Amino acid sequence: MGQFFLVSAALSGVLAVSLGAFGAHALRERLDAQAMGVFETAVQYHFYHTLALLAVGVLALGFPGTTLLRSSGSLFLLGLLVFCGSLYLLSFTGIRWLGAITPLGGLAFIAGWACLAAASWKLLP
Repeated sequence: MGQFFLVSAALSGVLAVSLGAFGAHALRERLDAQAMGVFETAVQYHFYHTLALLAVGVLALGFPGTTLLRSSGSLFLLGLLVFCGSLYLLSFTGIRWLGAITPLGGLAFIAGWACLAAASWKLLP
């Protein structure tokens, strides 16, 4: 499971850098200030949680089979998809109802951090 999270984090990092560069260079003239702010929020959270996923992957290599780490990584991936994905789509399309699902991704991030905290408490001396 650790290898899966490491590869996922690496690919997520590729996507975060690519989208960040795309936003900085190609979208500045195409999006209004509000949509650009939404896009930048998505990129910011994308980077933060890519690093969190990387940490989970490293820990999972040292503690294989740990349910809390598996849950944490899975929740970070879900949060990346739902939180960041809905914000990216909202900024591109302007479809407002996408903003209604964004908090579900935020809850996944929160739960992922809680699982990581519980795993750390349980596993580390």
